[in-house]
Amino acid sequence: MNRKNLLEWLPLAIFAVVMFTDLRPLVLGELQRGLLATGLWRAEAPVAPAKVPTMPVSNSAYPHNLPLVDLSGKPINLSDLKGKVVFVNLWASWCPPCVAEMPGIHALYKKLDPAKVAFVMISLDQNPVKAQRLLQRKGYTFPVYFPTGPLPAPFDSNSIPSTVILAPDGKVAARHDGMADYDTPEFKAALEALAASPRS
Repeated sequence: MNRKNLLEWLPLAIFAVVMFTDLRPLVLGELQRGLLATGLWRAEAPVAPAKVPTMPVSNSAYPHNLPLVDLSGKPINLSDLKGKVVFVNLWASWCPPCVAEMPGIHALYKKLDPAKVAFVMISLDQNPVKAQRLLQRKGYTFPVYFPTGPLPAPFDSNSIPSTVILAPDGKVAARHDGMADYDTPEFKAALEALAASPRS
């Protein structure tokens, strides 16, 4: 094969390597990250759910029983986070839009008080090692969990990434299916306001 033929086939070879290896979600994720940077995919800020005056939060049960395990295998239940705003994100290492929105989620995570806002990044990877490799490669430090059974509503989305914001009483304050840029001043302020809202 001469040099001219080699140069003609090189783009196809690069395309094949990207599309048919573990590089695919990373490369496509970076391309989609560029699209997020345009500001066209901003998530709608959460708002406090309507209050029901006859049922104070302190006396009501947390509405979500979602057993999870963390990266070390330690069990946790979403109900353990009652009293905090909870940012729940469903993702997988093989999902380019998930990979694209992660830098923004990580940036937001680092700006918020963990005593008031909890992040629950739920990996849907069949092989947890793939999720761990992505986290290590990118340097993400937000908490990652794996479901131990089927996901109940409102987390049983037909697509990923999917994000659900829970108020301190467990009510759904916002939901977004598809990739979005969460690292905006408006979204951060809305989470902080939700965390500071009265609990009754």
